[in-house]
Parts: sequence; C-alpha cells; structure tokens
Amino acid sequence: MEKIMQLTSENGVVIFSKTTCCLCYAVNMLFNQLRVNPVVHEIDQDPEGREMEKALLRMGCNSPGVPAVFINGKLVGSTNEVMSLHLSGSLTPLLKQYQS
Repeated sequence: MEKIMQLTSENGVVIFSKTTCCLCYAVNMLFNQLRVNPVVHEIDQDPEGREMEKALLRMGCNSPGVPAVFINGKLVGSTNEVMSLHLSGSLTPLLKQYQS
C-alpha cells in the first residue's frame, strides 16, 4: 500500500499493470494515443506485486486488480471505468495537464 501511495503521489498518471495482461496493454495504448506518457508499474515484475494487487483490490479496483489507473493521485479504476470515461469525453479533460 505504501509503494502504491508513493508512486501515485509522485506521478500524475500511473497505471499498475501486468506484462501478460491484454487489457493493461489496451489501456496503456489508449493513453499513448491521447499523448500521455503514464508511469507504468508492472506488478508481476515487482517482488511486492502480490501484496500490491491485494491492496489495489482493497482500494476498490475490480478483480483482477489490474489495470489500475490513477490520475492526480486518485484511483480512476480499471478498464471499464477508463473506457467509459473515454467514450463519454470525460477522460481527456482529466489528462489535459499531462498531454505532450
């Protein structure tokens, strides 16, 4: 939990991901298409990854705990929430200050 809080407070856009997760890849590609370069933390490459995934679930992420997207230190959600925001036009304003 501490590592999650540190990463999300130090970086504007953070995606907690797994290297083998196709939905994580899709969310990451969406952010890249929106000209946002998020910090992507691959929890399956982190020795504390299991604990991090459990913490993300406790924070309100849907199962499985990835992708978990944070913007401005706040949990936005997983693929469903991100795509819903994108389709409604609400995602871009959240990312405005992070676009290159």
